[in-house]
Amino acid sequence: MRKIKEILLENPADFKRKLLSWAQQFDELVCLDSNPEFNRVNQLYSSFDFILAAEALTAIKTDFQNAFDKLEEYKNTTNDWIFGYLTYDLKNDVEDVTSTNPDCVLFPDLYFFQPKKLFFINKNKLEMHYLHFVADEMEEDVNAILNVQASSESVKSNHPKIQARLSKQVYIEKVKQMLHHIQMGDIYEANFCQEFYAEDVSINPLQTFEKLNDISSPPFAAFVKLEEHFLLSASPERYLKKEGTKIISQPIKGTARRSQNKEEDLKLAIALQTEEKERSENIMITDLVRNDLSRTATRGSVKVEELCGLYSFKQVHQLISTVVSEVAETTSIVDVLKTTFPMGSMTGAPKVSAMKIIEELEETKRGLYSGAVGYISPQGNADFNVVIRSILYNRQTDYLSFSVGSAITTKSIPENEYEECLLKAKAIMEVLNK
Repeated sequence: MRKIKEILLENPADFKRKLLSWAQQFDELVCLDSNPEFNRVNQLYSSFDFILAAEALTAIKTDFQNAFDKLEEYKNTTNDWIFGYLTYDLKNDVEDVTSTNPDCVLFPDLYFFQPKKLFFINKNKLEMHYLHFVADEMEEDVNAILNVQASSESVKSNHPKIQARLSKQVYIEKVKQMLHHIQMGDIYEANFCQEFYAEDVSINPLQTFEKLNDISSPPFAAFVKLEEHFLLSASPERYLKKEGTKIISQPIKGTARRSQNKEEDLKLAIALQTEEKERSENIMITDLVRNDLSRTATRGSVKVEELCGLYSFKQVHQLISTVVSEVAETTSIVDVLKTTFPMGSMTGAPKVSAMKIIEELEETKRGLYSGAVGYISPQGNADFNVVIRSILYNRQTDYLSFSVGSAITTKSIPENEYEECLLKAKAIMEVLNK
């Protein structure tokens, strides 16, 4: 179905930038960058350093109703590589919950496409996978990519006026309400998020993504262009990977700032790894992920490979756990997605109660934020990130949005949770103000 061409690259980093710039001509584009030179979190389970999928032959775009069944049908019909995203509001397809909050970014609930042109980079090796009827364009495309000049799109980014959807005072009051739910026994933990936004914004999505990726260099970065909708993601978190019959999930809970002073930075890292509140957040969500994976796992196969592992990124230290399971060969990746979505790190425990309380206290729909971006291969393997540390941009309405959140537990201090949100927003704020 696809013709494959292999090329050795003299300068992979330079080729990646040129490739992403060249691909801006297409209406459908997904780029996934693991930034391997900066990260060890995904090395054990990394399949590719960099992937770019462009130009749809077929696509599925739908709302949440029966979305996972439609995705399964689309996957089976194409029997090919498909790339796309799941928004947070697909929760309404799998649980008895609803969403009535306003949505200003207006991403479709689910969008996947079958690319005509696929590029995989591992170290210095490029593989091009083109559908046969466009395979004669391979040579021409490589030459065009190599001759790409520095990005010079006509649209220049202005400095958007970023507004907080919630004032600090309102945010603190809402966290207190969530703490009341915890004290009443409705939930043990919930991820509470707030939106920052700008209207009448004109940005250069590619240049903005490049700045964000350079400043953060995360293991699950993503650039998504689907018509007039853009996702610029510096995600550090894997949601779910399927590798044969093995399922891997790597929830993040626990955050601390970095310091340029090496001694202070080490102290911050050690304090994070030993801090009771941060560890308890991670352990609760790890237990939730174990429970979710058990719904499709073969008996006795769910295991925690690493609990509260300390990983350091350019902007923050994080605690990451790795939970794995085995599934039957007949189990579809869509079934695993459907029984684990939305991911525990972005909801809470118990999950359904947490989602209902989140919906009640948050003031906007999350949309693609805290959803997932990734791919499904012809063999049914897959890899999806968690959409956090990300900018959502609707070029048609000139609306820009990014959200940040933190886990609220019985030990939460509202003012400290607010400061954690600002820490997570720091890299995005810096990029948009450059």
